[in-house]
Amino acid sequence: MKRFIFVLAAAMGAQDWAAIDKETLKHFTALVQIDSTDPGGSEEPVVNYLKSVLDKEGIESKIFMRPNFANESIKRPNLVARIKGNGSKKPLLIVGHTDTVNIDPKKWTHGPFSAHREGGYIYGRGTVDDKDNLTAALMSILLVKRLNLKLDRDVIFLAEDGEEGATSVGIAFLVSEHFKEIDAEYCLAEGGSVNRMGGRVRSVTVQTTEKLPRSVRHVATGVAGHGSVPLRSNPVVHMANAVAKVAAWQPPMRLNDTTRAYFERLASVSSPEEKERYLNIVNPEKTDAIQEYFAVHEPRHNSMLRTSISPNIMTAGYRINVIPSEAEARLDIRALPDEDMPKFMEMLKSVINDPAVKLTALPNSARPPAAPSSISNEAFQTIEAVAKNHYQGVPVLPTMSTGATDMAFLRSKGVQCYGVGPMIDTEDGPKGFGAHSDQERILESSLYTFVRFHYEVVEKLAAAK
Repeated sequence: MKRFIFVLAAAMGAQDWAAIDKETLKHFTALVQIDSTDPGGSEEPVVNYLKSVLDKEGIESKIFMRPNFANESIKRPNLVARIKGNGSKKPLLIVGHTDTVNIDPKKWTHGPFSAHREGGYIYGRGTVDDKDNLTAALMSILLVKRLNLKLDRDVIFLAEDGEEGATSVGIAFLVSEHFKEIDAEYCLAEGGSVNRMGGRVRSVTVQTTEKLPRSVRHVATGVAGHGSVPLRSNPVVHMANAVAKVAAWQPPMRLNDTTRAYFERLASVSSPEEKERYLNIVNPEKTDAIQEYFAVHEPRHNSMLRTSISPNIMTAGYRINVIPSEAEARLDIRALPDEDMPKFMEMLKSVINDPAVKLTALPNSARPPAAPSSISNEAFQTIEAVAKNHYQGVPVLPTMSTGATDMAFLRSKGVQCYGVGPMIDTEDGPKGFGAHSDQERILESSLYTFVRFHYEVVEKLAAAK
């Protein structure tokens, strides 16, 4: 094992990283400059670019595309490329998605597809979601090919479409119709980051599980009437009371292996006051106060502890002097991976406790439930070791995303998935420079470090021992 690590380190050091950084910038710039916004855009130009790069390197790729029933003129292809190993281990899948969220051009100081470089940053839609991972995965498979690495496992590069809300043409289609093309033991995709605050790197996060989006329609019904005669049956009142009860309810707290390790490790890089909270979450004498603190001051941490509910849409009435016969609210539920949703719905009905209000679970996002990926296998341990090597030895925190990624589909098929990402400044989000923001940007130097990190993880997991 020591000899392998020595040989691997020698191979890493032998690379001309200045030249690789230059090539990384070339590909990243080209990808950001392509408008692949979803909805309304097409990922085809991105896939064409990637295919041309792979073709020049002699890396064969396949295109898989579900018919676009909504608009046949918009092509939404997925690209899969594979470099074969000796087959002694199952493949490693590296993923980036080719689409981005859409934009409002009027709000961008720099063009959203300009890849403008200024002050050490690169600006543009997709710079941190997800053309950073797309570029890192591309560079990793190019380096595997150029070095002619002897591999214990195939390395599969997937450039998928539709992640930002159209999984039926992307990952859902691939898992349903072409899973053998992407079946793997381990997967690297988006969802993690290196967190820097005040210019100091504090931690590396690796996404090992995620909450599942679920929606509930909440309807109150009653008798319509004239607004001059108030009625106790007024659906607006019943609906408003029900929403207030739901918003005030804290569903039960439940930790899993990922969130337990997350808070324990987070405590090691926190202030004494924060450390006290993170280490006493399950302390019966302190947990209520800590959870209330999270709800007010650290809402993301509060959401990580439980299945969460946010009432986000309310509709009722059509004119001021008419009591409507119906009022409606939509609840955005983000369920823990192991949540029993029928049981949870019964708890929710009990909280509302109003026969005038009916709850209906809406068709979900089709993201399937799945167990968290392991934090004790060779994949996580390798990611952790490489991250500490590249990022000043800071703690690596397994995280449960409160949002959603396409890794849910892969985890449901047994693939152990890990979300990784480049270094970001925690101050960037509130300033409007984060993912989905109007001035999305990435620190240029962090892109290069991320490519090196990504490649080293690929090499250590896939190279023949």
